[in-house]
Amino acid sequence: MSTPAKMAGKAMQQTTVIPRRDPADARKERGFAFLMYAALAITFVSLAALLVQIGLDGAGSVSTNLITNFPSKINVESSGVKSALYGTVYLMLLTAVFVIPVGIGTAIYLEEYADRKQWWNRLIEVNIQNLASVPSVVYGLLGLAFIVRGPLSLGRTLLAGAITLGLLVLPVVIIVAREAIRAVPPSIRDGSLALGATKWQTIWKQVLPGSIAGIATGVILALSRAIGETAPLIVIGAAVSPRFLPDGINSEFTALPIQIFAFSKDNDPRFLELASATIIVLMVLLLAMNSVAIYLRNRFEQKW
Repeated sequence: MSTPAKMAGKAMQQTTVIPRRDPADARKERGFAFLMYAALAITFVSLAALLVQIGLDGAGSVSTNLITNFPSKINVESSGVKSALYGTVYLMLLTAVFVIPVGIGTAIYLEEYADRKQWWNRLIEVNIQNLASVPSVVYGLLGLAFIVRGPLSLGRTLLAGAITLGLLVLPVVIIVAREAIRAVPPSIRDGSLALGATKWQTIWKQVLPGSIAGIATGVILALSRAIGETAPLIVIGAAVSPRFLPDGINSEFTALPIQIFAFSKDNDPRFLELASATIIVLMVLLLAMNSVAIYLRNRFEQKW
């Protein structure tokens, strides 16, 4: 019979030997880490240099007149971005009205109701993934063909611009909303259903409140992308340097990226300074939107 001492000796002899790490693999990992940090350093240095250059060129032109005056192609001193600023705000509000219900509704359907065994659901998912990487100018051509001149025939209006930008960022909103809904533990759903709640009551009272932080952050970041888009608005024919404010969703409009483009085309170097100042205004809007996203994420985020 085996004694305890003999059994302990056999156990010690059967210990697993951990293989030595290959020096070649370690060198490859260090090389990959070096390339990654070098790429990050180049990116941050380039961004910092660009921001410093914009700040030096445009800081002197940032004033209340820039915000309160309409653009002028003749008098640089009295030229401003009032119409572009108002148009951008209206454009983002209309875009949000379009993408929030459609994006969240689509995400709820795909995550909570869709049967992934059905081919059309798989086709929808693949198309959403592909549309997220389509260049923005393609959405501009789509808006020109089907929204401005096509079946909808909305013309070069604020509503047409909002729908075009909404289609641009809608795949991003759907993907982010799906990830946020998927992050809610299944036990939350099972517990709600076990207590007698219906599927929709579970989604409305448990799933959506638990995923609101991720959804809100994704929506704001998607709108932050839309606010800087120029190509779709140029393609659909947004106004350049208008001296009026939009008076409704069927009014013509402009936006800050369009106004930056208009200022930068002028040969007068003073208009280039106005372009840099307008970029600063646009960056302030982006920082404000991103700050709201960070606040919502920290305010409503739940630890499961």
